[in-house]
Amino acid sequence: MFHLTPDNIALINPNTLTCPIFRTRFDAELTQKIYQRVPVLENDRTGQNPWGISFSAMFHMSNDSGLFATEPSEGSVPLYEAKMLHQFDHRWATYTVDGSTRDMTDAEKQDPNCLPVPRYWVGRSEVENRLAHKWKKNWLIAFRDICRSTDERTAIFSILPRVGVGHTAPLIHFEANYQNAFNCFLGNVNSLIFDFITRQKLGGTHITFTVLRQLPVLAPEFYSQTDIDFIAPRVLELTYTAWDMQPFAQDMGYDGEPFIWNPERRALLRAELDAYYAHLYGLTRDELRYILDPADIYGPDFPSETFRVLKNNEMKQFGEYRTQRLVLEAWDTLGF
Repeated sequence: MFHLTPDNIALINPNTLTCPIFRTRFDAELTQKIYQRVPVLENDRTGQNPWGISFSAMFHMSNDSGLFATEPSEGSVPLYEAKMLHQFDHRWATYTVDGSTRDMTDAEKQDPNCLPVPRYWVGRSEVENRLAHKWKKNWLIAFRDICRSTDERTAIFSILPRVGVGHTAPLIHFEANYQNAFNCFLGNVNSLIFDFITRQKLGGTHITFTVLRQLPVLAPEFYSQTDIDFIAPRVLELTYTAWDMQPFAQDMGYDGEPFIWNPERRALLRAELDAYYAHLYGLTRDELRYILDPADIYGPDFPSETFRVLKNNEMKQFGEYRTQRLVLEAWDTLGF
């Protein structure tokens, strides 16, 4: 048994003052430790909004259906849906001729000209109307609204081209003076540590704006130049794998060709980022081990679990919990 004081609750959920439900004392204590170090994305009580962030949904898939076409035409752009994107990957899934979806293959993603086929297309003018006065960049950031803590990953954010986007993938907007640090934000919200906290706070199957605004995100001024030099090129390489992401790469100061899609290298890059963010969040190696797999610390009968589905999937695919090994190796190599 463990107790949360009113101050504990106000620290973790300052906007709603609601009490999260934790499986174990260690989950609660680790969550409190993180919130003591890292502020929420937007705090209503103090008015703090370190990233100058706001949210919007571009098109409602039912209410706006009259704007959608099943074939491309001059002046139209793809309409992305949440199922088409994943972490650092705007080419996760594509529609097929029979109207179903399938995952895009590694072979397809190795072609920087190969792009997903949407179910619908929408006029570019409609997209521009929805983005007017909100966002001027030629790329977008979206996240999956629908999620489950029992999935392999819960918090799923991705860069998209400047296209149409359905409401199940809400958009995030930043004040212009913070966009140069965007690689750090994307690395943060796609990290295992952030995912762990998201799972502690999620009471249903949606990451609502209310939930997201109360998650702990490192502020832009937190990052040193050393941090940025480590994070930015890795996030860029993970993100810029196709030509339609060139505007993002150029805004991040890179003018070269897309990076080759290499699953093994991507796993290493992500492990390095996960280890680095664990360090930035102030965790110890054992706390990182716990987030990767509580059974590694407390044994198989411990009542909490974190990334069981990820672990089980990797045991089937690789014969080992590869993420655990790579992240801990990265932690040790980085000398934390």
